[in-house]
Amino acid sequence: MRVMMFVRRDPAIEMRPEDREGMPDQVSAWVEEMAQRGIRLHGAVFEPADLARIVRLRDGKPQVASGKVSDGTEQVTGYNLLECTDLDQAIDVAARHPIAQFGSIELRPLAAM
Repeated sequence: MRVMMFVRRDPAIEMRPEDREGMPDQVSAWVEEMAQRGIRLHGAVFEPADLARIVRLRDGKPQVASGKVSDGTEQVTGYNLLECTDLDQAIDVAARHPIAQFGSIELRPLAAM
């Protein structure tokens, strides 16, 4: 089953300087492990949400707004496309992501087309 994993950092959870410094290496290790296991198919980190554009089509004309869709405090900071045997495996993989302790990981199974 393919699962889209959205990584969200919660600014309300304070990261110690040593947590922040070690995070890139921890995430790289997670990426490497999941890629070697054939679970992580693709992923990327997003630019800051203030660079986002929201596009809507109204009366046949595009409307473009700056910023993120949600006003929530947690921002989606990246994504990973996973190939998992089932949702339990996806949950295990998400729980191992280093950001899970400083935010949340949203798992969205992809619909069969």
